[in-house]
Amino acid sequence: MDYIKRIIDDVIELKLQVTGGILIRGPKWCGKTTSAEQFAKSTLKLQDTKTIQKYKQIADNDIFLLLEGENPRLIDEWQVIPNIWNAVRTDIDEKNEAGLFILTGSTIPPKRDEKLHTGIGRFSFVEMKPFTLFESEDSNGSISLKDILDGNAVVRGQKSDIDYRRLAYLTCRGGWPTALKRSEKVALEIAKEYVKVLTNSDISEYDGVQRKADLARTILRAYSRHVSTMSSNKTMFDDIRAFYGNVTDATIYDYLSVYKSLYVIEDVEAWNPNLRSKTSIRTSPKKAFVDPSIGIAALGISPGELALDPETFGLFFENLVNRDLSVYAGKIGGTVRHYRDRSELECDHVIHFENGKYGLVETKLGSKQTDYGIERLREMRDLIKTKNATANRTIIKEPDFYMVINGGETAFTTEDGIFVVPIGCLKD
Repeated sequence: MDYIKRIIDDVIELKLQVTGGILIRGPKWCGKTTSAEQFAKSTLKLQDTKTIQKYKQIADNDIFLLLEGENPRLIDEWQVIPNIWNAVRTDIDEKNEAGLFILTGSTIPPKRDEKLHTGIGRFSFVEMKPFTLFESEDSNGSISLKDILDGNAVVRGQKSDIDYRRLAYLTCRGGWPTALKRSEKVALEIAKEYVKVLTNSDISEYDGVQRKADLARTILRAYSRHVSTMSSNKTMFDDIRAFYGNVTDATIYDYLSVYKSLYVIEDVEAWNPNLRSKTSIRTSPKKAFVDPSIGIAALGISPGELALDPETFGLFFENLVNRDLSVYAGKIGGTVRHYRDRSELECDHVIHFENGKYGLVETKLGSKQTDYGIERLREMRDLIKTKNATANRTIIKEPDFYMVINGGETAFTTEDGIFVVPIGCLKD
């Protein structure tokens, strides 16, 4: 099968010129190894069940033998032999060259007795997610986030090729590489299989602690029902107990911690600009999956069912937009956060860039919600201007752009400069 170029490839190429090693981390099945192989000149795969015991024996005797090979040397799923991290770091120190190693990892290693060096100065860290809609060629890419950031975008009349039903399917399918060229029936089964493997085996194999598959599924479903919200843990924990029975907070936290270490769930952190002097900012993170298909598969929802439930669809659509935005923004030095205060003024996505620029983005599924998102952005703009005018100086820099990302068909710009961009038109 021909290799499909990933947005992260340009980042990998750059980082190989900067540090001795790079670590590509992200969930299983998202394509880390395949992308790394495009740059590697030799490979060591540590999840090969036929050879892993041999590799572990070699590591016990002389771990540096495992590092021998043409550089860049790919060490796939390095955490299987945790001490290999320090060995790579030592080799980088001795050779003092860039582009020596590419490591991939699908888990954050559990805490053990081994003391692992932080890797600062020796490694660059690259976050990878499943395919965005642009990478999977579902978005036509007629509008570039970079062009919007640079002030070069003309957002007027571009058409998305994704209608409402297709969007429901794509949200359920997710961005798993093996699903892209399959029939719809097969593609949907891949996300279900991911959840099955995750709850039946990965949750326990992570650190060798036996965990209950039925409880793992219950916790995943409960988390799914609160995706793209700031729901309290108490609310979610009550849901878990209502379905499963008595289970301690500590146990639930343990399962959630493993899911996070497996790059299954993630926190969308809060942006705190201190816009209101008398209104508290809600700093709780939003709940998100690395790919919306995980939560949908956990709930057992079909594309048809999702399309008939706009409220649930809207929450998972926001999760899909968060996935794509984090990849698009990440390539150009951006991170994605969210904003909400106690008066319920909110902004779904706040994108900050390394050069100091930032944008405010609302995510709305349909046309009526799009109008609501535009009004929210206007409220945010007025609040920032009022804050600066009251202080008679710039306390908070005004955003470089305002944008609503929706599930609609046509892009446009409002009279006061707010971009409305269908997700099926967006690219990095």
